Amino acid sequence: MPSSTPVDRRALLRTGAGLCLTLAATPLMTACGDGGTRARPGTKSPRLLPHTAVRDIGIEPDLPGTAEGVPQAFFRYPAEPLPAVRGRPLKGAEPVSAAMETFAPPPAGRERNAAWRAIEKKLGGTVDLTAVPADDYPSKFSTMVAGNNLPDLFMYPETGGVDNKAGFLAATCADLTPFLAGDGIEAYPNLAAIPKGAWQKAIYDGKLYGVPISRAVTGGAGFYRHDLFARAGVSDLDEITGLDRFAELCRELTRPGQDQYAIMADVTNLLAMSAGAPYHWRMDAKSGRFTADLETDEYRLAVETARKLHEAGCFYPGSLGMSGAQKARYTDLFKNGKAAYVYDGMPTYLTPSTGFVAAMAAVDEKYDPRPMTPFGSRAVSWTDNLSLSTTFVRKAPAARVKQLLALADFVAAPFGSEEYTLINYGVEGTDFTRDTRGNPVLTKRGTQDVAAPWKMLASAVPAVFSPASKDAVRHAHAAYSKMIPMLAPDPTLSVFSPTWEAKGTGSLHTLKQDGLKDIISGRKPMSAYDSLVKDYLDKGAEKARGEFEEALQKGKK
Repeated sequence: MPSSTPVDRRALLRTGAGLCLTLAATPLMTACGDGGTRARPGTKSPRLLPHTAVRDIGIEPDLPGTAEGVPQAFFRYPAEPLPAVRGRPLKGAEPVSAAMETFAPPPAGRERNAAWRAIEKKLGGTVDLTAVPADDYPSKFSTMVAGNNLPDLFMYPETGGVDNKAGFLAATCADLTPFLAGDGIEAYPNLAAIPKGAWQKAIYDGKLYGVPISRAVTGGAGFYRHDLFARAGVSDLDEITGLDRFAELCRELTRPGQDQYAIMADVTNLLAMSAGAPYHWRMDAKSGRFTADLETDEYRLAVETARKLHEAGCFYPGSLGMSGAQKARYTDLFKNGKAAYVYDGMPTYLTPSTGFVAAMAAVDEKYDPRPMTPFGSRAVSWTDNLSLSTTFVRKAPAARVKQLLALADFVAAPFGSEEYTLINYGVEGTDFTRDTRGNPVLTKRGTQDVAAPWKMLASAVPAVFSPASKDAVRHAHAAYSKMIPMLAPDPTLSVFSPTWEAKGTGSLHTLKQDGLKDIISGRKPMSAYDSLVKDYLDKGAEKARGEFEEALQKGKK
């Protein structure tokens, strides 16, 4: 999910405190010390990628998906789920261990969990699944590595980790290239539905490590109140012809006397996409030169526009300064009618109970939240939500690796399948019942049972589905259908920079977001933008640029 806040889930440097010191007596020592394998700039060869394909098990969507990444959409849940996996993938296998981070409350254990037992019965084997709260996962990971006690399947933490990820992967994790590259993926048809871009993100130092937890390519451009936009004279987003027209609209939407404002928290990413700015980097096809987003005229224009909107009082008071930890606060303010626009990821739109559609309908039925899309003739969308994370496989004999990949294939079963139903809703009659339209409704027990983090092992592109609103499903599908074809190329998907891997979404992201907030809020003048660009380049982006360009030249040779 995209983030416009100063510190996102990957904002901290991946340096587990004290981790290297505790590894002195373990086989993983070289993964952390200076003597281990260090990542080098390089290309992500297409030969490492699986041959992907849209998964079709015979369930017809109400709105079709595309091979480019537009997800399928459904107005109701299939009445008769169909199997997506043949046989019992873990029959005869030793018990599998897995540790996954979770954002849900603790699940019921196997002995009290009907869904867990039913999943294992269908698998034909045992999975000892450990759910770790997201905030605790970095320390749990450090403990597992230090004790040389990593499970068969695990997530790499996004805040914390080892200081040499390439060395860690080479020493610890199975190279999945021989099993999944090219036609090898045909043995795992559900995994084959994961888009190529997500697999590219799982390539490290010339090898395919891990299985992506796939998402719908782009996180979108936020959400807006269609009812308020229409009242201000904009009933179709195509009527917003550029940044100037949007700024004019924002001033019309800002009514402090009614405690209503145009913008909640931030609008820079929307403005940058609408101006045609790249997602982190742009590459010139002729010269091979990489340009950071902050260096482009389009991004500068977006920041200038955001600053003017803040000066005009279009931001909800105090929301620009809210940190990532306060995200729930500012999204709740939007849901309660305090602003006309908020930046958040598309997956939050249709979430039952807490998503924008459900939560705002509970506040006022007249509220009409819809996905925002970039506007204007130069608009692009960003490839910023290819995957939530990656699940890695600990080194093991080939036969064991195949078993673990078969488990991942089971978990990646598509929407409406028997496997998907068990993982997301549990056992019918115990964990869920069906409403008058045939849609699953979790029971109290079911809510606890399906909290087990099976979905963190793997996932194909999630379908668009809501049991509550056909219109909301149409709005979400239409937004994806508009944004997927206008994706800006992301040159970093095919080349690798160790510096960018270490700093791009960590210290550099924090530096950038803190600097932009100072400028947009007026704490610093617009002239400080040039100093921010210089600082950004000096502290790692310039080195990353050189590594990207070096990798590109290596690829040409």
